[in-house]
Amino acid sequence: MDYVLPLRWADDSGLEELTAYLRSLRRHVRVVVVDGSAPPLFERHAAAWRGLAEHVRPAPDLRFANGKVNGVITGLRLARAEHVIIADDDVRYDRHTLARMDALLTGADLVRPQNHFTHLPWHALWDTARTLLNRCAGADYPGTFGLRRSFVERMGGGYDGDVLFENLELIRTVRVHGGRELRPLDLYVRRLPPDAARFWDQRVRQAYDDLAQPVRMAVFLSVLPAVTTCLLRRRYAALAVGAALTMALAETGRRRAGGRHIFPATAALCAPIWVLERATCSWLALAASVCGGVPYAGRKLTRAAHSVRQLRRDLHRQWAKVLDQQVSQDVGRQAGQEVGVRLGEEGRSSGQAGRSGSLAALNPAALCDPSQNGFTDDNPHRHNATVARPAGMDSPS
Repeated sequence: MDYVLPLRWADDSGLEELTAYLRSLRRHVRVVVVDGSAPPLFERHAAAWRGLAEHVRPAPDLRFANGKVNGVITGLRLARAEHVIIADDDVRYDRHTLARMDALLTGADLVRPQNHFTHLPWHALWDTARTLLNRCAGADYPGTFGLRRSFVERMGGGYDGDVLFENLELIRTVRVHGGRELRPLDLYVRRLPPDAARFWDQRVRQAYDDLAQPVRMAVFLSVLPAVTTCLLRRRYAALAVGAALTMALAETGRRRAGGRHIFPATAALCAPIWVLERATCSWLALAASVCGGVPYAGRKLTRAAHSVRQLRRDLHRQWAKVLDQQVSQDVGRQAGQEVGVRLGEEGRSSGQAGRSGSLAALNPAALCDPSQNGFTDDNPHRHNATVARPAGMDSPS
């Protein structure tokens, strides 16, 4: 099994810890680190990880707005094993979770595990409420996936990286291509919590992701007007009921698949606070979309992710184009064969009249046309027909 780790660091504060993690990983998997950091940091990483991982730059032909996707696709190109794990730099697998992922990939094209924080400062506890609500509604969106390399190649080698919610884009692309997705809620993979500054920096950006899920976005946009109405009309009981219902949903997510042994009960109590935060940030995200997108790595991304309908339409359009070109080639080939048959018949009839039956004799100028070896009677050249295919590893879908 191969392990692909895309990263782009602005400082090396976590270098020692990550190096120790890579040292433990290499005993179980082959590691590919795709590093988009600045040159001084890249050189430092290369020295620290020599012998622990294949350390490379993102492929120069990949210039997606979301740099993480450049790293993921580069790593998939370099992968050798059939089973590949893609993981953010804050994800921490151990021997048991690696083995479980490897086993699950024998029957699935994409495996979506469950992340949980290794320790819980206040902002990580707050964000765990989001995880619990997602588990109640279905499954969370982790920072790691398991993929079958052969399936990724069949679906074109990648996915669109000009989106903000790249995880959802990958999931939807796999589904549209007919891949089988597994969501084992009991496959718990540890994750390091961000610092408080990074937590606050991600608030609006994570809310922007919900633009790719219109129903979810509409629910959060409705929360602030509903809370404001209740406060103005002094319907405090309705607010209490809403808060209690939110905590109950989070607790339901916590109890699924043995989550009580992983997530603390206090995380469910934070659910109303997280919902208010997301409701506020959803309006800010909506305003950002009207103003041209949300800032990301020095640029603005306008699209959260493509809809399933649009991905299907694009896939059908690609295959229709390929089929049209194949039909055109088949028609041309058939017409050429018919012309050859007619010329052969004419040659035979002319031969009966005492004239040469060779094709060269029908076109004397051809005798002066040199072949690659200088003789016209050599075997004809073979030309490779170029057929546009659905996006491949060099041009991801």
